[in-house]
Amino acid sequence: MSQINLNSSNQKNNTLFPIIIIAGLFFIFGFVTWINGALIPFMKTINELTDAQSYLVASASYISFVVMALPASYIINKIGYKKGMSLGLIVMAFGALIFIPAANARTYWVFLLAIFIQGAGMTLLQTASNPYITILGPIESAAKRIAIMGIANKVAGALGSVIFGAILLSGIDEIKEKLSNVGVAEKENLLNTMADSVITPYVIMAVVLFILGVLIRKAPLPNVDAEPIEIAKDGEKTKSSIFQFPHLWLGVLALFLYVGVEVIAGDTIIAYGISLNIPAEDAKFFTLFTLMAMVATYALGVFLIPKYINQSFALKASSVLGIIFSFCIVYTTGFTSVLFVAALGIANALVWPAIWPLALTGLGKFTKTASALLIMAISGGAIIPPLYGALVDSKKETLISSGVNETNALIEASSFGYWILLPCYIIILYYAFWGHKVGLKNNF
Repeated sequence: MSQINLNSSNQKNNTLFPIIIIAGLFFIFGFVTWINGALIPFMKTINELTDAQSYLVASASYISFVVMALPASYIINKIGYKKGMSLGLIVMAFGALIFIPAANARTYWVFLLAIFIQGAGMTLLQTASNPYITILGPIESAAKRIAIMGIANKVAGALGSVIFGAILLSGIDEIKEKLSNVGVAEKENLLNTMADSVITPYVIMAVVLFILGVLIRKAPLPNVDAEPIEIAKDGEKTKSSIFQFPHLWLGVLALFLYVGVEVIAGDTIIAYGISLNIPAEDAKFFTLFTLMAMVATYALGVFLIPKYINQSFALKASSVLGIIFSFCIVYTTGFTSVLFVAALGIANALVWPAIWPLALTGLGKFTKTASALLIMAISGGAIIPPLYGALVDSKKETLISSGVNETNALIEASSFGYWILLPCYIIILYYAFWGHKVGLKNNF
């Protein structure tokens, strides 16, 4: 018994330092990802965009996961997890520097290019770090480790949203009021001055990312590999293709929808609050509400998983809460409705930690390719938020054409857009109860 306890203690000591390092990486891409909540209303103002166009900020970041996930998997297979993480940080630093010419020209597509390049770096970082932390210890406790990563990620996101909200959104209400009452030349001057405010923070970000990219190359991270696929029993065929794992593909779909609803919860809440006539000075803190709800639920998951509940139960509870909160957003008004958007953080927190180990169960040698597919599912953040924006624009136009004044039309339309959450959570619920078992019954 003492030998077993000693081995358990040694295993914890061997994984503690790598967990701390990977948590640092999750902190970094949490910071970079969650500043989109402040960037969206900022870009909408300086580039004079519609709601749907402004949510392309999220699209540019998340679509890179589709474009780069498989190339990232190939790169990581060639150079390994650690060098892949290092390269990802350096690519993110390069993307941050692109904000300088984007701000100088105040050209929306250059901003989107900068965000896309940062997303490409995050794709490398996530394709390496997510499977690494999943297989660093027992698969049964993977959700617990990923929940710890989530705490680092969302604490960073909270800091990023507050810092960039203060930098980019302070005084934005006054500026918007001035823009409607000044001539063309003064308007251009105001918008250019506002655009220049992103330069200094992104230069600092680039320097920090580059330094960390160099340091991670020297970090003492152990090599890890996934458990091999079990040898087939008599009469059974061995798995020879990634397409022979239906539970993985259903997991990709569930993760795609999850990322979409998570981005909606974090990136629309500020704009939603502003649409309800809540001052931007107050609304800029709303993303913080969502992220703190997620952090609290992550902490609960670290305590409960796997000692008291398993990963599939966590996913079931999360999807049920998501459905309940979606109805509450639409059927309440004002600040109460905003609080239910923030409460989606509770519903969302344990979905990512639960889906990863469930989807990677039994993948063995296919783990790196499967991880790339799961990373591609992050593109849900590129597709679903603009659909929310399109629903808002369409509903607003319909209401205005029927005689509703613009202010009331925007309030009602912004709330209506959240109906898009409901089918997403229903499909995640299916995966929690049945989808993660498809194809595994006879083999595992």
